[in-house]
Amino acid sequence: MTQHTIFGRTKRATRGMLASGTGRRKQARRSRGRLPRRPDYPRTGRSGWRRWVPSWQLALGSCLTFVATLLTVVGIAYARTDIPKDLNSFATQQDTIYYWADGTPMARTGWVRRQEMPLSKIPDHVRWAVLAAENADFYSDHGISTQGITRALWRTVGDGDTQGGSTITQQYVKNVYLSQDQSFSRKFTEMLLAVKLDRSMSKDKILQDYLNTSWFGRGTYGLQRASQAYYGKEVTQLNASEGAFLASLLKGASLYDPAVNPRNRARAVERWAWTLDRMVKIGRLSRAERATYTTFPEPKPPHAPSSMSGQNGYLVQLAESYVKRAGHISDARFDLGGYQIYTTFEKPRMAALTRSVREARDALDPKQRKADRNVRFGAASVAPDGRILAVYGGPDFERQAFNESNTSTVPAGSAFTPFVYAAGLQHGITRERNGPRSDITPSTEYDGDDDIPVMTPEGPYWDRSGKMVKGKNDGDHSYGRISLHDAMAKSVNSPFLQLGMDTGLKQIRSTAEAAGFLPSSFGPPVPAFAMGNSMPSAIRMADAYGTFAAHGMHTDPYSVSRATRNGAPVRLDLPRPTRAVRATVADEVTSALTRPRGSGKAPSAPVAAKAGTTEDDTARWYVGYDPTVATAVVVYRMDLNRSLAPLPLKGLGGTSAGNRDFPAQIWNTYTEAMTK
Repeated sequence: MTQHTIFGRTKRATRGMLASGTGRRKQARRSRGRLPRRPDYPRTGRSGWRRWVPSWQLALGSCLTFVATLLTVVGIAYARTDIPKDLNSFATQQDTIYYWADGTPMARTGWVRRQEMPLSKIPDHVRWAVLAAENADFYSDHGISTQGITRALWRTVGDGDTQGGSTITQQYVKNVYLSQDQSFSRKFTEMLLAVKLDRSMSKDKILQDYLNTSWFGRGTYGLQRASQAYYGKEVTQLNASEGAFLASLLKGASLYDPAVNPRNRARAVERWAWTLDRMVKIGRLSRAERATYTTFPEPKPPHAPSSMSGQNGYLVQLAESYVKRAGHISDARFDLGGYQIYTTFEKPRMAALTRSVREARDALDPKQRKADRNVRFGAASVAPDGRILAVYGGPDFERQAFNESNTSTVPAGSAFTPFVYAAGLQHGITRERNGPRSDITPSTEYDGDDDIPVMTPEGPYWDRSGKMVKGKNDGDHSYGRISLHDAMAKSVNSPFLQLGMDTGLKQIRSTAEAAGFLPSSFGPPVPAFAMGNSMPSAIRMADAYGTFAAHGMHTDPYSVSRATRNGAPVRLDLPRPTRAVRATVADEVTSALTRPRGSGKAPSAPVAAKAGTTEDDTARWYVGYDPTVATAVVVYRMDLNRSLAPLPLKGLGGTSAGNRDFPAQIWNTYTEAMTK
């Protein structure tokens, strides 16, 4: 190619690049992109109602856009939703139930009537009755039900209410994490939590917690408390028929509990039969067993809620204190609830003892007589093996929490002398300082005269005020020389004041402590120690006398025989019997205290009993026992608003004669009621 040719081509190309008439370079043409096409809606080329029918492309695109947006929103919400660490208050609280000795409920404490039960202890047929009624696909679903969601959304759009179709996981989430508010936002959160919970917790754990937190009516939460409320038994004792009825309550106890409304029974029977048939359908109940359930398992009438009023509060107080001590349970742990405490208290004895004290109290007239004001009664019955069978703690626990059967406020007085007698028989006596001991027998004689000085190896005993200590008998009676057996039988005090010095106050204290007296209750070691300057409670006095009934074996008093928590046994360190005195010693004391059949105010059956008085007449006792029970009754006056000092009992009841009969009257009335 020649140079001329090349030049010509270049020139033409340059001209082409310049805009015509300007000499400027042409701007390259840019291809203009197509603008987004506006949806053809309403549709062109159509008329009438057809203009408003979208094309399939538009409908499909809209659906895909909606689904994508929904999935994005749900995904973000799911990622940002965390399972709460804390359950709501109703899901964590449990009550504690106390039972009488015969196993019937006595009282309960706690704000919520709920007790947990491990899934392993809930019978399979009861578990599957719930699943058949509520969520048969529980073990295969993923925490939510597609049908349930659709139904809930439809109801929400239709009338603003979400209802029905929830899985057990969703119901559990609602019970323990959320409120009962019926709104779309709560339902949406419930479903998200249900899915997350299903991925992080085992199905058995979810089912167990669901059964322990669900509402069953009659103030109960959880299957265990529902079983007790409706059938009076543990959940472990339920059959499939009873389980089917309890499962129906999950739909609403107000609709299915016959006790709420008589019309509920027809609904309950229909739901009960449907549940059993459903169990057959899903293969969890055989047709043969289903055929045996033809009669509706009628639930028991609801019991009136037990309370802490009357004597119940004193019983609960005693049992709670004991189970904490014997079970090594801290206050904080006990307050979590969930305990089943089986006490030793016998309901018939409690009723009889309470009635006997009230009869005596009704004879007082505090408005008219000053001596009848601030009168207090304490009483307790203890078996020889240590079981506390009954107590009278006060007029009403809710008005006075001060338990008069378990407080050391007044001296034992002459009711203590049997332990002086037992100590003398057990350890012997000595009348020389550091001299050898010699045995005594029931026939050993002492001076039974009134106002005789107490002798020591060095001579009469003088107290710190410089006053000679002398023995005093009730009524200032003198008996001359009298055997110890007869002195005990006739309640002659002066021989036992001297026997206390001869035996040794240390030996008497050890004998009394071995028999059940608490070391903290002992008075100062002076001659009056033998006359009962110690202050035992009525419970401890009855327990100590029970040592004689047990032929010298002593068992510390206890008020709880066993305890469980959510069905699991709680280990209790129950007391064991120990030898306090020889059997011959205990039996001799019993012999001296035994009253002949029908003598005086004693009941028809022979019993061993001892009245007790104090020198200043500020306390009166009556303690008696037979081979099965020992009962102590104490009467005293004390104005707790002023001091703990006991007040004189002179004039109690309005007459001078029979003033000392109140404890004996209560004891006899109570004992006769229990022997009928």
